[in-house]
Amino acid sequence: MTKTISVLGCGWLGKPLALKLSDNYVVKASNRTHENRSTFEHHNIIHYIIDIQDESLVRSEFLKADILVLPIAHKNSSDFKRLIASIEKSWIKQVIFISSTSVYENKNTIVTEETPTNSSDLAQIEQLFLKAKNFDTTLIRFAGLYGYNRNPVNFISSTKTMSNPEGYINLIHRDDCIAIIEKIISKNLGNTVFNACCSSHPKRKDFYTGLATKYGKPLPEFEATSKDRFKIVSNDKLVHTLNYTFIHNDLTTI
Repeated sequence: MTKTISVLGCGWLGKPLALKLSDNYVVKASNRTHENRSTFEHHNIIHYIIDIQDESLVRSEFLKADILVLPIAHKNSSDFKRLIASIEKSWIKQVIFISSTSVYENKNTIVTEETPTNSSDLAQIEQLFLKAKNFDTTLIRFAGLYGYNRNPVNFISSTKTMSNPEGYINLIHRDDCIAIIEKIISKNLGNTVFNACCSSHPKRKDFYTGLATKYGKPLPEFEATSKDRFKIVSNDKLVHTLNYTFIHNDLTTI
């Protein structure tokens, strides 16, 4: 039987994800407005207008699905507690929660899924999902997102100096984000956590100077007295567990 997948929040990542998943699954997709409705209907995606703060979500047909994907940028733990309560009363058996490598502190070292997280709201929300009793959660901690209309060259400003010149870059292309989520959907992984970041980690100074040269922008200036604080995100667990090959694995090709 074909799985039904609900995608809560169809913005920059969620919308193309829903469209891609519709090739192989029954897909339900949500926004807070009518945005995307015509596009989704054209692809036989069932569209819902849903706000995570809406207490009626528990009664929604949206949660009548096998898997729920949560690519929403929302940090209110009370709203997520209410959402989790709704999920636990629903058909959902697996949640894929999109998190961020920002839950790791910059301690000038390599970080893995075993590295302790900080006390941020996002890290606390992760724990709410991992401790839920009636469904499994796969956490994906994405590095900085890029691709399409998000080009890192746009981070370069002619009026501001950049910090951390000797720090390292951690990025992942949207194409890989979607492909990784597809891989996870195809497997029964239970509660687990993945770091998702390409294997290329150039130094910030080299990376942004190279981008400026390539795109004809003024060379960025870096803080001469900057105390470099960084992390290098390891993707070893993801690559080996999912047998995953990155589509975009060399940041020098941006």
